[in-house]
Amino acid sequence: MVSTVALRRYYASLVTAGLDGRLTEAFAKVPRERFVGPGPWYVSTGTGYVKTPSDDLCFLYTNAVLALRADRTINNGEPRLHGRCLAALEVVAGERIAHIGAGTGYYTAILAELTGPTGSVAAFEIDPELANRAAINLAGFPHVTIYAQSGTEPLSAKFDVIYVNAGATRPLDAWLDALDVGGRLLFPLTPDRPINGMMLLVTRRADNTFDARFAVGPVVFIDCEGARTDWEAEQLHHAFVRGNAHQVRSLQRGSMPGDTSWCAGDGWWLSTRANI
Repeated sequence: MVSTVALRRYYASLVTAGLDGRLTEAFAKVPRERFVGPGPWYVSTGTGYVKTPSDDLCFLYTNAVLALRADRTINNGEPRLHGRCLAALEVVAGERIAHIGAGTGYYTAILAELTGPTGSVAAFEIDPELANRAAINLAGFPHVTIYAQSGTEPLSAKFDVIYVNAGATRPLDAWLDALDVGGRLLFPLTPDRPINGMMLLVTRRADNTFDARFAVGPVVFIDCEGARTDWEAEQLHHAFVRGNAHQVRSLQRGSMPGDTSWCAGDGWWLSTRANI
């Protein structure tokens, strides 16, 4: 019989294959069962859920998306997808991280492993039940703080990394303003379904300009409350249908969209021209 340690190591190697070895170690160390609750579990198929035959951990340590609150289609997301996202963020030890849409804290714990005890993680979860579960699950991480509130309001600190796990139609000013120089914001920029969005990586430069590129996709996330407008969702729909998202190079704020605009929203636009 395979031990839990060996099973977790196999899973970590599988979902982080080809990525930074530090990610593999983090996934291998964090027990997923602590964060998704006792089995059997409900696996998302994209059109509903399928119940696992038992509570055997072999059903848990796969690339499956697992229900946290099936009534609201809130899930513990696909591990391989999150591994790729965390690889794009290139978290290093000692960094200050904000995790928005923390759920029950599984990927918060992996972020905490990556930044280590010299860093910090502020985790925001708007659902009170999930936030309470996250606080219990993350009690062993003294450098993690749970906030049972929206992460769309202005943040009171500066961060090196902001990782958002709910779909927005714009890069919120609250997130951009909270980035320190060299800080990275990664969030799902998503139109309304059935069109999928992509993870937009935004990096703040010393001159307060922002580099931007689509790092991972396509992706589907639950909507981020307070970070969506119907008009911007429509603009994103048209932009993603054009299919040239890979050309995006920068995020512009407070200026009129130019001829290099890929998509424009209220007070922001994505450009296919890099910052000089």
